[in-house]
Order: sequence, then C-alpha cells, then structure tokens
Amino acid sequence: MSRRVLIVDDDDNIREVAQVSLEAVAGWEVLAASSGHEGVEKAIAEGPEAVLLDVMMPDMDGPTTFEKLRADGATCDIPVVFLTAKIQASDRARLTELGARGVIAKPFDPLSLAEQIATLLDWR
Repeated sequence: MSRRVLIVDDDDNIREVAQVSLEAVAGWEVLAASSGHEGVEKAIAEGPEAVLLDVMMPDMDGPTTFEKLRADGATCDIPVVFLTAKIQASDRARLTELGARGVIAKPFDPLSLAEQIATLLDWR
C-alpha cells in the first residue's frame, strides 16, 4: 500500500537519503521540506499521512514545528515521527510526551527506515 510522507529536515543529504529510501524500498510518495515553516505549509497544502520531522533545525525547530502542526485543523491529526541525533532517553521521553508517535535516531539505516516508520505508525 502506497503512503504519502513528508520529510522535514534542514540537511539536504538526510532529506535525499530518506526520500530515496522510502521511495525505493517502500514505494511511498515522499514530499520534502527544508525548514519548519516550509514543512507546515506543505503539510497544510498536501495532507501527508505522516511527517518525519528533524528535531534540530535553525529558525523553527522540530518541537515548535510540531506545535504549529497540532494547532492547525488541517494538520492536527497527522502522526509525527521525530528524527534526531540526540537520542538520550530523556530526549526521547520529552518528544513522545509532546505527542509524537516515535523517535528515530540519526544516522538511520536507509534499508530499514520505512519499516521503522510503519512499525511506529501501525501501518501493516
């Protein structure tokens, strides 16, 4: 089953690897945004089934972007999975307490990324 996922990350390489991975391995349609502001706009306009969201970004970080998504009626129910290089237990707990469906550590394995997302979102 094809899915639509929005990747929001300021790192061009991370976005590209994740996009190629999800398209090639899982056959998903992938939208990409390079900032929190662009991510919110694309989520409102495109209505993805999930958002893969970087935690550390300039201007508007992941948690702030997440709050903006939750505050808009068009995006409030889209599940969000955070991507982060800071994967301490306290960081993971803080992000899930915000309401995220999960946290995936960077660097991630491109071959298992789709499976990790599908597991976190119960896409079976």
